[in-house]
Amino acid sequence: RERIEACAQAVRARFATPIDAAIILGTGLGGLAAEIDVQQTIEYGELPNFPLSTVESHTGRLLCGTLGGRTVIAMQGRFHRYEGYTLQQVTFPVRVLQALGAGTLIVSNACGGMHPLWAPGDLMLIADHINLLGDNPLIGPNDDALGPRFPDMSEPYDAALRRIAREVAIANNIPLREGVYVAVQGPNLETRAEYRFLRGIGADVVGMSTVPEVIVAVHGGMRVLGLSIITDQCLPDALKPAHLPEIIAVAKRAEPSLSTVVKGVLAAL
Repeated sequence: RERIEACAQAVRARFATPIDAAIILGTGLGGLAAEIDVQQTIEYGELPNFPLSTVESHTGRLLCGTLGGRTVIAMQGRFHRYEGYTLQQVTFPVRVLQALGAGTLIVSNACGGMHPLWAPGDLMLIADHINLLGDNPLIGPNDDALGPRFPDMSEPYDAALRRIAREVAIANNIPLREGVYVAVQGPNLETRAEYRFLRGIGADVVGMSTVPEVIVAVHGGMRVLGLSIITDQCLPDALKPAHLPEIIAVAKRAEPSLSTVVKGVLAAL
């Protein structure tokens, strides 16, 4: 708690306004930052105890300002287990954002699509997730001041926020899929057999992030909305090599739709 509060105080010294919501921007989705009326930018390296981004397309800074009429702090760059961080380090920023007053977390990511009727560029509302990271950020002694020992995960993605997201998408003629996200460790992409397995256990899309942050947000009592952009098709019998520049390019093309949904949800909070 002391490390969380020290980091939160460092943010408050630069941006004192209590925040309504926090946003985590995934791979290739940093452009949503252009939609924010930024009043303060804070580099991760300027914050005590904060991890540093090591992945291409993850800029590594907090954007503090307003979006959709709400005060927000957006993480332009997140952290992953495959970078060598523990899941406690990966999710430390979520604890800080909650300490700054955020009651809502909007988390976004780029992912591989395994649903045969969905295509690259499609936007998916996360209805549920599967954790195959082989780890959990809540392992270890529990601090009851941060959340309960055994948090309920029957509805990690808030039903009311999902309903608003669907309404915003319909109003703006944006196709919005809804399905299950599975998190794997990475950093390699999956084999054909692994895609068959992941699809067989009920996943629609696959990625290497999001789930740890959501677990910690739910542990802390935050409402969560999750949105994925499908950047490549992962059909085992028609699998093609995936390339990072192409993945980022697809994410950027789909980003205006993501921005519209996020702004609409924030305006309705």
